[in-house]
Amino acid sequence: QGQLVQSGGGSVEAGGSLRLSCSIRGTNWVGWCMAWFRQTPGKEREEIASIGGNGATNYEDSVKGRFTISQDNPKVTLYLQMNNLQAEDTGMYYCAGRAIADYCPGGSTAKYWGGGTQVTVSS
Repeated sequence: QGQLVQSGGGSVEAGGSLRLSCSIRGTNWVGWCMAWFRQTPGKEREEIASIGGNGATNYEDSVKGRFTISQDNPKVTLYLQMNNLQAEDTGMYYCAGRAIADYCPGGSTAKYWGGGTQVTVSS
């Protein structure tokens, strides 16, 4: 049974940086599509960054050029480096193990979810 344990997050001023981490445990994660989701007040959870089993990355338009998703080897930790944070980035962030796939599928389903971590950006 897989488990995702998140750390990082917190409060930062606009223009600042944070790094989120997601410890990946309990199963063989090689070949998995992993992703970061964000949920802001009044909105549904949405995927903002993903990395496929082949290492291909994809970003939601609002975070392109500012956020970077990565994994260490041997794929035991997932990261989200967030630079030039803005007030609209405020929300709960979740890591997810979506599926075994070279390229992450569309949609927002996932087999495993982290517990979430709050990011607050003050302007």
